[in-house]
Amino acid sequence: MPLSQSHSVSTVEDTKQSTPAASWQIKLLYDGLCPLCLREVNFLAKRDAGRGIIAFVDIADLAYQPGLHGNVDFATAMGRIHAVLPDGTVLQGVEVFRRIYTALGIGWIYAATRWPIIGPFVDWAYDIWANWRLKLTGRPDLTTLVAQRQTLLENGVENRCKLDV
Repeated sequence: MPLSQSHSVSTVEDTKQSTPAASWQIKLLYDGLCPLCLREVNFLAKRDAGRGIIAFVDIADLAYQPGLHGNVDFATAMGRIHAVLPDGTVLQGVEVFRRIYTALGIGWIYAATRWPIIGPFVDWAYDIWANWRLKLTGRPDLTTLVAQRQTLLENGVENRCKLDV
């Protein structure tokens, strides 16, 4: 189980994890080891353009602390995308994308997902994607990832390391 001390896997700046609460509208919890997730995060970071609307939090970072992020534990966050609002409300699934895209002024992209027939279909499709995300991206299953993370944390691996799978 190799470790990577490098953060080059993502172009999203690490400082975004500690964005002050007053400046962000939504905090996105993302998997920094998922190549498809990183593509989305990098797209959103470009749309944010340094405005600080979105606080990006990499849950794959061993320094991730659920208590600072809506009490969403690692396993839960890995199962479905989550976001936290400044008032502590936790969102998950497609609603995260609806809210983020709206906050960035491009809500029209997800507008149809609010419609009665399309919305439930998109939610269903996302659930299928989320269930298969790890396998489709060539990663171990969730149980294995959680166990690997726990072992690393118990062995006192330096903060800011990531599982390198």
